[in-house]
Amino acid sequence: MSDTRGYIFQAALEIQRFFEMNGWDFVFIGGLAVIRWGQPRTTVDVDGTVLTLFVDEEKYINAMLDRFASRVSDAKKFAENNRVLLLTASNGIGIDISLGGLPFEQQVVERSSLYEYEKNCVLRTCSAEDLIVLKAFADRDKDWGDVRSILQRQRGKLDINYVLDNLQWLCELKEDPEIVTKLNKMIESTI
Repeated sequence: MSDTRGYIFQAALEIQRFFEMNGWDFVFIGGLAVIRWGQPRTTVDVDGTVLTLFVDEEKYINAMLDRFASRVSDAKKFAENNRVLLLTASNGIGIDISLGGLPFEQQVVERSSLYEYEKNCVLRTCSAEDLIVLKAFADRDKDWGDVRSILQRQRGKLDINYVLDNLQWLCELKEDPEIVTKLNKMIESTI
């Protein structure tokens, strides 16, 4: 593995092996998934979700904090309040792991698949459709750039109805229907 991306892959493999060793369901999202489905870009950390389903989350939090250094003080309380652990891999790369429990998060994990980024680097990432939903829901400029790149690179291969149905439901929870409108406009101008 070469360059900065190689360090990212090493960090992802490290936490993936930890999840697999514990028998936990998980998926990588964020920049790693964008490299797979959209316009490859630089990413500085590893983003993922471990599926806890709101059950015995302390077990997950404690196990991850026993294995990985935290990037915040009082990491356990931070994780319980924000549903995310901010960790560091042994090579110094940041790892952000969300505690997944919503039906959509379970679906993202179930629909995930393995992808070989490089020789000896096979990682479990979310589907292109789920990545669009997650990126649009985050509603940041960088994320919208990623959505556009995924729509362009995966043109003709996407289940747009799946994307819109799931985004609609999440945006109702967030009370922000404009996100769906914004995505529809982007789809019209891209596909």
